[in-house]
Amino acid sequence: MAASRRGQPELHVRLPSIPSIATLPDLPPISALFLIDFDVKAGYTISWKASNPGIELEGTVEYKSLPSGLHTVSEDLIYFVHDGYAGLSAFVNAPVEDTAARNARMLAVGVLVPLSYGRLGRAWRHAEGLKVMASALAANSKDTGILEQYWEKNQARDPVKEDSGALKEALESPSMSFQTPPKPPRGHTRNRSASDGAALIPPGHKLSPFHPAWSLTKLLDTFGPLIFPIQRAALLRKRILISGHAPVQEACNFVYDISILSNIPLSTFDLLSPNSPPHRLRPLFSIGVHDIPFLVDDAKSARNVEDSPDYEGEMGTGWIACTTDSILSKKDTLWDMLITMPSPHSSNTKKHVWPTVECPHGVSVKATQRDLRRFRSLKAGLARFGATAGSGATSPTTPRALKPQHSGDRYIDDAEQIIEPLSWTALAYNGFMWWASAGEQARSNEAEEAAHDSSLLAELSSPSMNMSMPRSADISASVTSLTVRRNSAPASAPLDSEEARVELAIIAYFHRLTTQILGTLVDLVESASDSDAGDESPMGEDDALIESNDDDRGRGVRIESDAMANMGLDVWSASDAYFVKEALTTYFDQKAFVEGKGVEVCGVRVC
Repeated sequence: MAASRRGQPELHVRLPSIPSIATLPDLPPISALFLIDFDVKAGYTISWKASNPGIELEGTVEYKSLPSGLHTVSEDLIYFVHDGYAGLSAFVNAPVEDTAARNARMLAVGVLVPLSYGRLGRAWRHAEGLKVMASALAANSKDTGILEQYWEKNQARDPVKEDSGALKEALESPSMSFQTPPKPPRGHTRNRSASDGAALIPPGHKLSPFHPAWSLTKLLDTFGPLIFPIQRAALLRKRILISGHAPVQEACNFVYDISILSNIPLSTFDLLSPNSPPHRLRPLFSIGVHDIPFLVDDAKSARNVEDSPDYEGEMGTGWIACTTDSILSKKDTLWDMLITMPSPHSSNTKKHVWPTVECPHGVSVKATQRDLRRFRSLKAGLARFGATAGSGATSPTTPRALKPQHSGDRYIDDAEQIIEPLSWTALAYNGFMWWASAGEQARSNEAEEAAHDSSLLAELSSPSMNMSMPRSADISASVTSLTVRRNSAPASAPLDSEEARVELAIIAYFHRLTTQILGTLVDLVESASDSDAGDESPMGEDDALIESNDDDRGRGVRIESDAMANMGLDVWSASDAYFVKEALTTYFDQKAFVEGKGVEVCGVRVC
């Protein structure tokens, strides 16, 4: 098993079981449609609504659909979650000649889509229709006939069927796997849905203009090397809150992206402890002060899960969300990591302004020196990859940004402020290695690290790459194009090299990174178990004395510096060592002793 995880195996895509492609709807059926008006006296009011039986809208969706600060923007798209449904609302702030309304009409048209259709219910496929209706109603709020027509055409006719497990399996998008198909699960008996991280397309089709995956390159440019400690926190299934300003569409897209990038490929997940948390991080999208009671209950559930791990449900298993209500950022008992986005005006500054990342009590989170080098390698690889993939495939709503806003070395230099400083031990070691080996060993280490990083993007840019995608629920196309090709094209075909290949490469890169981290830990845990099983000799007095003097070394899995390097982590970073300890506890129910790297002279460790 250990040998099969070394290197970068051929890319595979696990296809969901779909009875008939022709039975898939062009748009996900909606369970509710509503119009929300903002009145200067009455506040938010639902002026029109239609929903399936049992769905409560009043007192909830109007606040979820219109987060704080929207009055400062002309339009926005807001994603949220409500009682097992994915919500999407299109907001419009239109000028009108009405002093009573402060010369502005603010309204939102929203839908609820069953979450059985994926992580966001494919709600983004309704974005264009919602924006058209919102603009029309802003011009004439009395013309609700367009809402009635939309509801009649797209309402879910059979609410019982839409929540069925069979339909859920058929409509969620494929799970990306970077190993050979796994053996039967070891002890995992809970049901797991396929990942919708690879929400891409077969040839001849277009990715939905409003699909959140289009923002993946913007995500990298926004966070830079910080994306790596954020992804590691997501892998530990922490509660991550992004605090920012209106508009919220980009932040909602980032919530989706980080959730996708922190997926654990199912072939790797099947190797973990049965008590491991879910293979994906729960996205809550836009939240506000009205969600505080839910977050409090979720925090209580998290404490119960820690006492007795049971991840059958999602409550207490970590989440990622965004908010424009700054009060939530003050309540550090509700989150484990806070990401504060720069103000909208920061884009006009000469230097790149980075988000700030912190843990409770103001503990700052920075990327490691290794993260900085990895980020440089990733950006260089994606730049080459984008050049070979072509520049014609971009979303009309979220343009691809392969180059950073502040291009060249200046952008990378600006990243130094978010990087952990080089430790004295690392400085001493590097200086010693240059002195002792005339720089040969240091250059060898650098070359090995560069090859390691390059392997994470290896073969993804090859036109002959074995990568096929089904016509699944997250595959978006125009109605005309989809109808024309359904009966003529095969259900699975190679991915078009001109369509969203950079986005797929980013997803593949992070999933491979996850696989190498957890795969290395699997090897170490198994080796430690084999060693314990083979050592049947009783503990002597000297052994007992050693263990009593160093509890960490006693029964913990030993993580040496070579293993840290194999995981792509920083051998000098205390934060990466802490991550490994938490990962080993979270996914393997084991304790770890991380042995840092140092300098030895004649067998004597000097630092």
